[in-house]
Amino acid sequence: MRFHITALLLLLVTACVPNDNSREEIVLHGKTMGTTYNVKAIRGSSSITKEELQKQVSEALAGVNKAMSNWDKTSEISRFNRSTNTEWTPISRDFSVVMQEALRIHNLTGGYFDVTLAPLIELWGFGTKKDTPPQPTPQEIRAALDSVGMSTMLEFESDPPALRKVNTDTTINLSAIAKGFGIDKVASVLADNGIKEYLVEIGGDLVTRGNNSKGQPWAVGIEKPDSATRTVQQIVRVSDKGMATSGDYRIYKEVNGKRFSHILDAASGRPVTHKLASVTVIANNAMRADGLATALLAMGDQRGMALAEREGIAAFFIVREGDHFITRSSSAFRKFEQSAEK
Repeated sequence: MRFHITALLLLLVTACVPNDNSREEIVLHGKTMGTTYNVKAIRGSSSITKEELQKQVSEALAGVNKAMSNWDKTSEISRFNRSTNTEWTPISRDFSVVMQEALRIHNLTGGYFDVTLAPLIELWGFGTKKDTPPQPTPQEIRAALDSVGMSTMLEFESDPPALRKVNTDTTINLSAIAKGFGIDKVASVLADNGIKEYLVEIGGDLVTRGNNSKGQPWAVGIEKPDSATRTVQQIVRVSDKGMATSGDYRIYKEVNGKRFSHILDAASGRPVTHKLASVTVIANNAMRADGLATALLAMGDQRGMALAEREGIAAFFIVREGDHFITRSSSAFRKFEQSAEK
């Protein structure tokens, strides 16, 4: 599955204290979803070998790809997208879990998060197709919008898991949330093997449990949204949470000197034009953080922050102001900033 990478630079920051040899760290890494993954697991009482754990992690990620990759023509989502059937289609449990969370975020954000944006993603050249024009015409955008609308073009049932197209042309793209699900899936593999403390990261998004090998909360850096550099804007300590960043500064296109973000407005069918450069969300799991970060970025800093405050979402906004950036933190996010200062 090739996913556009959200812009979070992972930095593991530890204090200068001696290693605790009783806290053996298992380190795994590899490639998935068009990016890389990294796992740091504190063995504890688990007896699993590194090789077996690597195998189980790889299999879990392969399963997520097989269900939700738009780049795999044989995947479950690709088969659903090709179908013109308007009858109920059974879907896998994993697909159902992601769809249920996507629908929750769609409703929470008033439609700013929408997995039926697939035809617009392709039209603007941010999807699987390589031969798209530099910029779609207004007529092409209007035609694509005819099949977009998560609450009007799709019906979903969780028990038994099933989807139904209202419009035969409707297609789904889960790249704004399935990476987070993949992170949580790997975390489940670790937990199932008796590992209680870990950090799982894919493409900058992550989930953590417990403490690192030094017995301290995991410390991570939020990247400054500057496409020319790789510098840290903010450090936070995150334990027992998922964290994800969505930004407009790594994935974009330029046409005649004008920059177009890969974040699309579901109402207009066009890239967003506000000044919000990136959003980081900390939530109970990586899937929720992943979806919310994308939704809040689409909403912009004013609407997004209002929602974050109203719903108690831990969100960190970086906004462009001329040639520099300003930051804004929701009330729920500030406790993570304060913990990093200690």
